[in-house]
Amino acid sequence: MPHVSRRAVLVGGGVVTAGAAAVGAGVHQGVLPGRPWLQARLGLDGEDGVVPDVAPGRVRRGTFVSEARGGTSTGWAVVLPPGSARREELPVVVALHGRGQDHAALLGPGLGLDRFLAAHTAAGGTPYAVAVVDGGDSYWHPRPSGEDSGAMVVDELLPLLAGQGLRAGPTDRIGLLGWSMGGYGALRLAGLLGAGRVAGVVAVSPALWTDPDDASPSGFADAAEYEEFSVLGRQGDLEGVAVRVDCGTGDPFYRAAEEYVAGFPASAQVAGGFEPGGHTSGYWRRVLPAQLDFLGRTLDA
Repeated sequence: MPHVSRRAVLVGGGVVTAGAAAVGAGVHQGVLPGRPWLQARLGLDGEDGVVPDVAPGRVRRGTFVSEARGGTSTGWAVVLPPGSARREELPVVVALHGRGQDHAALLGPGLGLDRFLAAHTAAGGTPYAVAVVDGGDSYWHPRPSGEDSGAMVVDELLPLLAGQGLRAGPTDRIGLLGWSMGGYGALRLAGLLGAGRVAGVVAVSPALWTDPDDASPSGFADAAEYEEFSVLGRQGDLEGVAVRVDCGTGDPFYRAAEEYVAGFPASAQVAGGFEPGGHTSGYWRRVLPAQLDFLGRTLDA
């Protein structure tokens, strides 16, 4: 029997049910084709989070020409917590955006990362800076074209941040945070750098696939490339790193994220979890306060 990929099922599969009760049961169990669409239409994704009505801290912005990205002009920004002294050397969390976005999207009204950081600090959370940077759509790993936005983060962005008076030098430990494509990228970079360089990593709705044939063609030329750079089966690379994974049960990546978390030994105590939500900024805003608190505690440990 020929293999039918999950992508083909989700795009072309129909759903026949005996009634609304059967639909609801299938949605909750995550077995129906088109489950994310159905869960959203049935109102099962929960409430959207709201950007805090607080003034953000100072934001430093700039650009650099990234050799790792093939000479591309690359924008970046650093969000500082309100009240931080200019001479103060703060720890850093590097936040990675999703596919089709850039660094500025994380600070825009859809997510409001800068305002959530200000609210985190105002509530007594550990103060730290958050750095965001353009990574294109290359999924934060080496591509056949030679572009490697992951290497850009490690070899170009972090030295630049250290030059800004932040704790991002070769002996400093950072935090990593990412959404969707960036969630995958955060897990991959945390595994590459290890516990010596990464205190904690948060992956939000990480773009993961259990079937390599289903992986996004914009980030992986074929199944072999996905398998080469996959984080599934490599959870041991994160030993000693505090890990949090959050994914909505109405997210297309929910089952793969669940399988990824199940691949850790019980002693790893992966934080986060799975609750109603879609692959949306509303869900991401809802869980962001707990994620920022998690990263603050890991950096303060």
